[in-house]
Amino acid sequence: MAAHSLDEIRAKLFVSVLSDCLDSVGLMHQALPSRIRPLDDELVMVGRARTAAFMEVYHHDAGSNPYELEIALVDSLKAGEIPVFACSNPARVAPWGELLSTAARARGATGALMDGCTRDVKPIRAMQFPVFHGGIGPLDSKGRARIMAIDVPIECGGVKVATGDLIMGDADGVVVIPQRAEAEVLRLAFDKVQGEKNTLADLQRGDKLADVFARYGIL
Repeated sequence: MAAHSLDEIRAKLFVSVLSDCLDSVGLMHQALPSRIRPLDDELVMVGRARTAAFMEVYHHDAGSNPYELEIALVDSLKAGEIPVFACSNPARVAPWGELLSTAARARGATGALMDGCTRDVKPIRAMQFPVFHGGIGPLDSKGRARIMAIDVPIECGGVKVATGDLIMGDADGVVVIPQRAEAEVLRLAFDKVQGEKNTLADLQRGDKLADVFARYGIL
């Protein structure tokens, strides 16, 4: 893996440049769909995925704990990790809320990502915990969906995610960087950010876009 820290990535990179660099290494399906949005556009999320697969259900067995694996995942989170929930019917369940945000942040998690809905949005925004979601709704997972496995390969919003993959989200969206490509993608991204700074400076002083593009090859 690359030697860059999560703090350095958060401070210096952004999702669109990472998406470009993923494209450049042939990984052109790593951005989650545009419906996956942050609760707060001002917050940036960077961390390592911890995956969970939700299966849709239509009942709850009395005496059983419908949140068993959900609790296990959140309680096992380590600093810099991000729970990533794949929901088989995203519109029918809001698996994330204030209590899970509070517990995850206390463990050192750097955000949460799901293709399902989230709820308790005002207190989550107030605590400034990054949550990227597929919608907002009040629907508890109990009787609607249940985590069947954690730390297994999933597809969140149609994008493959494995535990340990690098996740970054900002106002432009979310990308998933597979561990096998992380070092190369980050190398390209840090190089491109510097090139974009040079491009921006030249454009600000009035150089023509065609000339600047010919000079740096960045647009």
